Amino acid sequence: MSGIFGVVSQKDCAQTLFYGTDYHSHLGTEYGGLAVLGKDFTRQIHDLTQGQFKSKFFDDYKSMHGNKGIGVISDYDEQPIYLNSRFGPFCIVICGFVENAEELTAELLNKGISFSEVSRRPVNTPELMAKLINQGDNLIDGIQYMFDAIEGSCSLLLLHKDGIYAARDRFGYTPLAVGRRADAWAVTSETSAFPNNDFQILKYIEPGEIVLVNEAGLVQKRPAAGKQNQICAFLWIYTGFPASSYEGINVEVVRERCGRYLARHDKDIEIDLVSGIPDSGCAHGLGYAMESGKPFRRPLVKYTPGYGRSYTPPSQETRDLIAKMKLIPIKEVIKGNSIVVCEDSIVRGTQLKNFTINKLRDCGAKQIHVRPACPPLMFPCRFNLSTRSIHELAARKAIRALEGRDLEDVSEYIDNKSEKYKKMVQWIAKDLDVTTLRYQTIDDMVKAIGRDKENLCTYCWTGECPKAARPKKPPVKIEEVKQPQTKKPAQTFA
Repeated sequence: MSGIFGVVSQKDCAQTLFYGTDYHSHLGTEYGGLAVLGKDFTRQIHDLTQGQFKSKFFDDYKSMHGNKGIGVISDYDEQPIYLNSRFGPFCIVICGFVENAEELTAELLNKGISFSEVSRRPVNTPELMAKLINQGDNLIDGIQYMFDAIEGSCSLLLLHKDGIYAARDRFGYTPLAVGRRADAWAVTSETSAFPNNDFQILKYIEPGEIVLVNEAGLVQKRPAAGKQNQICAFLWIYTGFPASSYEGINVEVVRERCGRYLARHDKDIEIDLVSGIPDSGCAHGLGYAMESGKPFRRPLVKYTPGYGRSYTPPSQETRDLIAKMKLIPIKEVIKGNSIVVCEDSIVRGTQLKNFTINKLRDCGAKQIHVRPACPPLMFPCRFNLSTRSIHELAARKAIRALEGRDLEDVSEYIDNKSEKYKKMVQWIAKDLDVTTLRYQTIDDMVKAIGRDKENLCTYCWTGECPKAARPKKPPVKIEEVKQPQTKKPAQTFA
């Protein structure tokens, strides 16, 4: 998942843009980028695989001058993209995952549209989105055209002389919020970017809604697509930053509630201490400790200055290296104790087994009880770049071992009351070499978040995504270029 941030200020915006974008560093590990519009566009992109955003951009932002800008921490593609379009030049940053990118690229190429940006994939996805937007009659129509063309999700910020156009994907999988301070407006994926930059949350952009932020204020250019909002539940469980809120619900509070629900099912085990795997598992562990009355301690600490998340890098080799190096065991806390280990999730299981459980075992843990804060992951995410293969998932490996083959219908294994579910969890526990393993139930996870299940995307656990299903679209049409229509000034509101 990528993170995006934009600001429009009454004065130079580069410093606010720099720090606001940096507060999204937990969402991507591949590229960072900034674009500022003053007299002209200035743009910088850096590889972040061997360095942090702040160190790469600290000197750059000081030479970027203008009162409006956008930034991104990207999980895969180089961004921002610049396009000298028929609507005037603009820069764009996106977050999300476009399932039919190759199909759309082929259709555009057949119509004579060229692509020039570098990518490890057949096309740079932000450039593809920019080229799709350029097929509309104006920028608003073009963004809507892009929404209608893609399968998956795409939220974006588009920097133009008019201001910053912000559009949230039409099913709401990825969040966007607008903030305000006395001299500036901002749009962000993570509201944790606001407090230290002195912004107050003004509104959460609705699914499919398109707004324009400029010096005059905030203008709604297109209303929400409807009442449906299937924001990603994993934001609260793992992906999001603890200080962020989505749809008005804080991440840290949800994780504490998750831990409380986990503890309520553990009346039959005797433990000495509760822990959480840093960083995202800590709040789950704190909630467990509050509910159980057992002390929260830190048998494993993360070397935060040097290592980010082991989930976000695209290569398994890099993920494993980070997982091994970032967590340092404290033998004096571990030895002889029965420990509950709260984890945000079990994705592949290899890091938990090889670089967490083994460290606890080697330091003399008496018992290890693992408590993931969400159900077993069964399906690769359709809407963000994370796990891309069913075969990677720990639950699927267990099913394959139990059945002797891959199953298309895994409904019995999803049902936490079924015998097959119990056997799957037992297999994973044995594979991890832990004393006990109990997953959060889907119902408790939803209650912890505090939204109705139909207003959450739970696809990776249930495989259900009814609102994303729609008829096959006709091929992309590239019509004769039309001049943008003259637009009447829109009313603004403060």
